[in-house]
Amino acid sequence: MLALLCLAGIAHAAAPERRIALTIDDLPWQRLDERAEPELAAWHARLIAALKRADVPVVGFVNEVKLEVDGQVQPARVQMLRDWRDAGFELGNHTFGHVDLHAIGLAAYEQDILRGETTLRPLLAETGQAPRWFRHPYLRAGQSPHERAALGEFLQQHGYRVAPVTVDNSEWIWAFAYDHVRDTDTDPVSREARLRQLRRGYVPYMLKKLDYYEQQGQQLLGRLPAQVWLIHANALSAGCVEELVAATRRRGYRFISLEAALQDPAYQHPDGYNGAGGISWIQRWAMAENKPKAFYAGEPPVPAWVMTLAGLEGE
Repeated sequence: MLALLCLAGIAHAAAPERRIALTIDDLPWQRLDERAEPELAAWHARLIAALKRADVPVVGFVNEVKLEVDGQVQPARVQMLRDWRDAGFELGNHTFGHVDLHAIGLAAYEQDILRGETTLRPLLAETGQAPRWFRHPYLRAGQSPHERAALGEFLQQHGYRVAPVTVDNSEWIWAFAYDHVRDTDTDPVSREARLRQLRRGYVPYMLKKLDYYEQQGQQLLGRLPAQVWLIHANALSAGCVEELVAATRRRGYRFISLEAALQDPAYQHPDGYNGAGGISWIQRWAMAENKPKAFYAGEPPVPAWVMTLAGLEGE
C-alpha cells in the first residue's frame, strides 16, 4: 500500500501545471465598423456577464475606430469600454484601425497605435490606470528582427508591453459564420438549428487547438509553458465563453492573468519568424530553433461546413 501511495505521489508531482491567460480582441465589438449589430447592447451585456460568472482575468484589446460613426465618437460605445473596465477587466491597445503593420509600414503603424489611445488613455485615467498592453492586429509583428526591435522600442517608450498569443485559432471564422446565419436566415427554426450547431461545434474545435499548442509547447520546451489564448468580442463568444472556460478547467487548466503568464521564462525565447502572416508565438520560437517542417504538422482545421456558413474559401 505504501508503495502504491508513493507511486501516486510521484505521478501527481509529475503532472504538468496547466495555466492559461484569456485575452479578447476587437473591443468594443468585433466587426462593429463593418456591419449593423442587432441588439448590440444586450449581446455586450451578455458577454461581460458570462465572463464575470466564469471568474477569469481578462485583458481586452480596443480598436478605437469602432467607437466612431461617420468620424464621430459615440458615447454609448465609449460606455461599452467603461463597462469592461468597471467589470474589473483590463483594457489594452489594438491600434486605432486594426491595421496591418506589414501593409502600412512601421511609421504609419506607430501613429495608429498612438491614435488608438485617444479615448482609451483618459478613460483608464478616470480610475488611475493607464494602458500597458499592446496586441498586434492579425498577429503580424514584423518581418525582420530589426523591424520587431524598432517597434518594441517604440512600445516601451510609450509604456506598452506586447501581448503575445500562443494558442492561436480561427475562432473568427466561426464567429463570421454565426453572424452570417443571424443576418441571413429568416426561418426561425432553421436559424436556431444552425446557430446551435455552431455553438456545439465551437468548444470542441477550440479544445483541439488547445491540445495542439499544448503538444507543440511540450515538444519545443520540454514542459508546458503558461499559455495565452485569443478570442474576440462577438455574439458567439457571448453564448459560448462560459462553457469554453468550464471545459478548459476540466482539462486541468487554471486561468491566470496575462501578467502572470508572461512571467514564464518561455516568453524570453527569441522570435525567429520573418514571414508575412500571423502565427502563434510557440511556432515563432520553433522557427528560431530551425525546427523541421514536420514540427508544425497536424494543426486542426476549421471544418468545411463552418467555412461554407462563413462564406470563406480558406483560413
